[in-house]
Amino acid sequence: MDITAEPVIDLDQERKEILKCYRRLLREAKPMLKDNDAKLIKKAFNTSLEAHQSMRRRSGEPYIYHPLAVAQIAVEEIGLGTTSIVAALLHDVVEDTDMTIADIDRLFGPKVARIIDGLTKISGKFEYGTSQQAENFRKMLLTLSDDVRVILIKLADRLHNMRTLDSMPRDKQLKIASETIYIYAPLAHRLGLNAIKSELEDLYLKYAEPEAYKDIARKLRETKTSRDRFIARFIEPIEDDLKEMGYDFVVKGRPKSIYSIYNKLSKQKKPFEEIFDLFAIRIILNVPPESEKAGCWQAYSVVTDHYKPNPDRLKDWISTPRANGYESLHTTVMSKAGQWVEVQIRTARMNEIAEKGYAAHWKYKGNETQTGRGIETWISQVREMLESASNEKTGAIEFLDDFRSNLYSEEVFVFTPKGDLKVLQRGATALDFAFDIHTQIGARCMAAKVNTTLVPLSHVLNNGDQVEIITSNKQKPNEDWLRFVVTSKAKTKIKDLIKEENKQHITDGREAVARKLKTLRLEMTNEVLNQLRAYFGSKTSNDFFYRVGKGHIDVQELKRFKSDKESKENRQNKLNTDTLQDGKQFEKELKKLHGERADADMLLIGEDMDRIDYTLAKCCNPISGDDVFGFVTVNEGIKIHRTTCPNAVELMSNHGNRIIKAKWTSQRDLAFLAGLRITGTDRVGLVNDVTKIISNELHINIRSITIDSKDGIFEGTLKLYVHNTRHLEELMKKLEKVDGVVKVARFD
Repeated sequence: MDITAEPVIDLDQERKEILKCYRRLLREAKPMLKDNDAKLIKKAFNTSLEAHQSMRRRSGEPYIYHPLAVAQIAVEEIGLGTTSIVAALLHDVVEDTDMTIADIDRLFGPKVARIIDGLTKISGKFEYGTSQQAENFRKMLLTLSDDVRVILIKLADRLHNMRTLDSMPRDKQLKIASETIYIYAPLAHRLGLNAIKSELEDLYLKYAEPEAYKDIARKLRETKTSRDRFIARFIEPIEDDLKEMGYDFVVKGRPKSIYSIYNKLSKQKKPFEEIFDLFAIRIILNVPPESEKAGCWQAYSVVTDHYKPNPDRLKDWISTPRANGYESLHTTVMSKAGQWVEVQIRTARMNEIAEKGYAAHWKYKGNETQTGRGIETWISQVREMLESASNEKTGAIEFLDDFRSNLYSEEVFVFTPKGDLKVLQRGATALDFAFDIHTQIGARCMAAKVNTTLVPLSHVLNNGDQVEIITSNKQKPNEDWLRFVVTSKAKTKIKDLIKEENKQHITDGREAVARKLKTLRLEMTNEVLNQLRAYFGSKTSNDFFYRVGKGHIDVQELKRFKSDKESKENRQNKLNTDTLQDGKQFEKELKKLHGERADADMLLIGEDMDRIDYTLAKCCNPISGDDVFGFVTVNEGIKIHRTTCPNAVELMSNHGNRIIKAKWTSQRDLAFLAGLRITGTDRVGLVNDVTKIISNELHINIRSITIDSKDGIFEGTLKLYVHNTRHLEELMKKLEKVDGVVKVARFD
């Protein structure tokens, strides 16, 4: 029997399955269909079916399953209508087939064509050092101000891709998961799609940290029975009182998402068993719009009759909804069992908006263009930011960074001297407030009065502050301002104002560099400029010219650059021409020249798993056995990072095309630098016991050791050389058994 034979495909069965999915989609969409909508959806389905007829997904199933699933998510989980269903069904045809945007426009009209255009990736080559992914994000986000449905369909597309990520190879899984946590989950949060945001975060964790994900999921399953029992006891008196008052309601107890529990475990550095707020109780009232506020506060009163609330943890998002339209009353109360429990109180309308976000606003506002005031304000801010970013030709990565800073932010509510409410993101300063009022007021802002007290521009505002701005015609924006403003509006405007001034510095710098290179007999080519930029640690050529023009880099320093460049070339030539008899010596010299390790054959890199020179990234110090990936840098060859590196998500999100596979082999014992942090209760002889295990039992070389002891608690930091992760784990287990040691953790 041939075990490599292709699986037999039952085309008839597949056709039946496709029709079943299509009918399910129509059933879900039926309540919102008008006039010719069903015909239009059928036309889109047939067009997509024909366009993708010979294509299959990596899992082997027909490609049409994907657009159908995306359309289903758009309707069922986001609550979108006909235009979005049509666009979801067609979202990949322009990118993957011969069909053009013009064809879509002719067949389905300009609205659908514009959405598809926003969803279609930019093709073609990108210059080295830019990011195709960031450019694609930017293109998609630029459509946000025209039609938010582009983003909503893209989120549905991403959710389905994440749900079916199993069939992808590991490096693709990491790249797609990283993009998801970097931009798509924050976008879902900002658009109020809470259920989708949580699922995207959980799926990210499932692929980025599979062991941690499985561990938390298993523990949640194991504790389900006792948790359900606790919830039933907790809600019983609340339900009795609400029934007596005549309310129509539902009370649910639900565990927090795996990702949020993982974050708590990471931040609080506690084991699962010691994290108490693993779940929240949600009370959902079915009341008419005019009774919503009173009903929620009455339910709050019932909860606090039975349980003591934590006064610092009351959040009233009913009086002032969050920027993404979220409305709810949150309180944390102490249960009879001595555990803090979060209770969320909201109405059925608020609950639907909390789950489906942006799209649910249309349902309650009566048409597709109106939304919650908070989201509308946010989109108009985004529109401003997008327009100025596209005008000033900001780099896509910088643009994306600015945009992201605006996504997860909470709000702060402040007032003008006349009592008008302004909603800014948390952490906003007096200067952010000034720019929010008007660009010119921001540009000329000298100081501010907060609650009649004079404060500097960098003063961080708190809820309820009343702010008055003091201006001066002599004031000019400076780069220092960018250090403390947090709102995109302020950042963008300050950059615009400084840019005008900086243009002159760049021109002066370019001319000075050109003159100096001429005297040094060097041609000002792109290659030389790139080398100069890297040599002086500048992000871009313009940044380098600016620093020269501003006087931060002395133009005489170019002499040093030339001599270093020539000596490196001479060393390279000498190495190439000398015949080194000893092969190992040759390899050693070559590594020294590149500033790289002499153990390159420990890692297999790339699709063909070759042995290629590399360096280990300083940001995360990978060691043999760590889950790693390679990153092709512009000037420093291949760098190896741990998949859990603090920079991994950003690298994979912005430069997925420069990520390559890397896998350890265990051919010989090598020493890698690793860091351990030990905490515990102090006692005589503790340090001696710790060092004995390291040096005598496991024969590990210590590079450095620092111990700090205060009030009976000690904290030690060790840097030592280990062979691989197994070696390190063995050491950590032995150290944890030392009398007095409470915790041993690795650090980068």
